[in-house]
Amino acid sequence: MKILRDYLLKEFSLPFIFSLAVLIFVMLLGNLIQLIELIITKGVNFFSVAKLFLFLIPYLLTYTIPIAVLSATLLSLGRLSSDNEILAIRSSGINIFKVIFPLLVSGLVLSLFLIIMNDRIIPKAHYASRKTLVEIGLKNPTAALEPGTFIDSFQNYVLFVYSIERNKQTKERNILNNVRIYEPQGKDKPTRTIVAKRGEFVSIPEKKTVKLKLTNGTSDEPDPNNPGEFFKLNFKTYYITLTLDNPDDKREVEKKPKDMTIKELKKQIHEYSAQAIDTAPLVTHLHQKLALAFSSFIFMLVAAPLAVITHRREKTMNFGLAFLIVIAYYLLLIGFESLSLQGYLSPVISMWMPNIIFGTIGSFLMLKLCVS
Repeated sequence: MKILRDYLLKEFSLPFIFSLAVLIFVMLLGNLIQLIELIITKGVNFFSVAKLFLFLIPYLLTYTIPIAVLSATLLSLGRLSSDNEILAIRSSGINIFKVIFPLLVSGLVLSLFLIIMNDRIIPKAHYASRKTLVEIGLKNPTAALEPGTFIDSFQNYVLFVYSIERNKQTKERNILNNVRIYEPQGKDKPTRTIVAKRGEFVSIPEKKTVKLKLTNGTSDEPDPNNPGEFFKLNFKTYYITLTLDNPDDKREVEKKPKDMTIKELKKQIHEYSAQAIDTAPLVTHLHQKLALAFSSFIFMLVAAPLAVITHRREKTMNFGLAFLIVIAYYLLLIGFESLSLQGYLSPVISMWMPNIIFGTIGSFLMLKLCVS
């Protein structure tokens, strides 16, 4: 059995590594184009972009490892089944479950590894990437700007810029043309509007703010005697301070649920529950971390008997089958997450339901395979 176990694990390992490498490459490629655009078109520092690239990899593993497990299982056992090696093993009196058991253990080990990833490594990487984005915004505010669109990245202001060009003196891309700045004043009050022909950012990283120097424009200034009305004032030079970070915390970027470990999520759930605040989104996210981690084992449980039963060697057929299973699983996950967030179903049940459904299907197929 030891020889057979090692043989099967070897047959599984090579397709797994290959599938994982291809999936990571494909997913990184799409993000890499956006990251390169930050360097080329927005002048962001190469090392800052490299940090964002590295922080992205752990997050991708949450999805690529389970899909790689699914593909590798279908490919390896599909080949063994089509070459009648599975039939030969069963003819020798060895129970098929004993053959598949080492692969199931491998799937479980990978799931336990993903629990650690989802709990410790990915939240830290996600939080670090957000802090890096804040640093990029402080050093190069135009990285947060997209010409021709409304930008609400700054506190209390909405910006619209027609075009951005490089400063001839500093060679940095920070000269704004035809700037419009909107400052909502609250309900039933007119929005303050500032219009300028040109603008230039001046960063103040230690205060987590940037100053925008505007030239040749107009500003709607409130009437001291009647705040609901505005005077239109012309200016040659005008400075406005834009805050990028949470104004209530000048030292650290505030953590979001994706940046929290399971322990931190439980602590916040406890605090919010004590204040009678709905904690469904936090509970949903917590159980989503665990459910996604165990998807590796669930995919293995479904794919192993399916590969033997379908008796397919063709890689395209197996990849196609893997694609259908993945689409079905993640559509269920998204659907049940929506039900959880809208309060129609318990967050715990919702996030584990895709695993329960596919686990039941896998168990049925495994039982059918073992008794046949």
